[in-house]
Amino acid sequence: MPPSPYIDPHFPLVELHRHLDGNVRLSTILDIGLKHNLGLPADTVEGLRPYVQVVEPKPSILDFFQKFEWLTKAMVDTDACRRIAYENVEDAYNEGIDHIELRFSPLFMAETHQLDPAGVVAAVVEGVQEARRKLPIKVNLIGILTRTYGVEGAWQELNALLTRKDDIIALDLAGDELHFPGELFVEHFKKARDAGWHAAPHAGEALGPESVWQALRELGAERIGHAVHAVQDPALLDYLAEQQIGIESNLTSNVQTSTVLSYAAHPLKTFLERGIPATINTDDPGISAIDISYEYTMAVEKVGLSVEQVRQAQRNALAVAFLTEEEKQALVDDKR
Repeated sequence: MPPSPYIDPHFPLVELHRHLDGNVRLSTILDIGLKHNLGLPADTVEGLRPYVQVVEPKPSILDFFQKFEWLTKAMVDTDACRRIAYENVEDAYNEGIDHIELRFSPLFMAETHQLDPAGVVAAVVEGVQEARRKLPIKVNLIGILTRTYGVEGAWQELNALLTRKDDIIALDLAGDELHFPGELFVEHFKKARDAGWHAAPHAGEALGPESVWQALRELGAERIGHAVHAVQDPALLDYLAEQQIGIESNLTSNVQTSTVLSYAAHPLKTFLERGIPATINTDDPGISAIDISYEYTMAVEKVGLSVEQVRQAQRNALAVAFLTEEEKQALVDDKR
């Protein structure tokens, strides 16, 4: 996909919310599936597409999550996990991204083939490090606790992530927000913050503004994933603006999961108008069949942002990235 005309080519392009376990190439699924006799539903990339990517206009959130089946089946061993991590960095570089913060859930990646979660963490770190040695792109890794595994599963996941503590920058909380609210994971995030990590949980995607408040007050959130329902609480919007809490917006994903009714209904424009440092991201591009340029184009042509608002979102992404001021300045200098 060609670069979006709405991206400022003279300013760093930063993405903050991309699940590397939601971004597995069709060609990789095909290759691994054939090598390991996984019983693929098709033997060509195009034949695989409807089983992996969203091809219907707007499925339910359940339909969306079902698309993960063949992504996780391809995670047959740590070599596959290392390859998928490497290719995620390569994909980001090929999209023109200068800095990306990739997130992953080790238990989610390990579950299908009963892998060791700590081994998955090591493989992801190694894949990213190998890609960074070969490509001029900055990468941070964010570890995910998947709510759906419950409190004990989250401890297992956190302990696996902490085996590579210095290679991970932040902790996220993803999964079934409705049945596993943030209150269950306060101690996990305390331990992560004690380890020196930032906090960037999903909140306000399935639940209302109270979930965002909880993430801010009890999890120490510095950025919020999605936060679409924050728009229902003017006091929360004021707080997010005052404290400059970043929102990681994911336009196409939110439409495809029916979190919002349409692109035009997405609250990104409201966030920006209120002075909140909202950003534009791809979420699970391997399922949504998009890239970052597509999202920037949708922001203007479907959401209704002005070019200046889109460029503000681009500036916001660098501002709220988990980078030092020196690292941010170096990215700016490299684009001049």
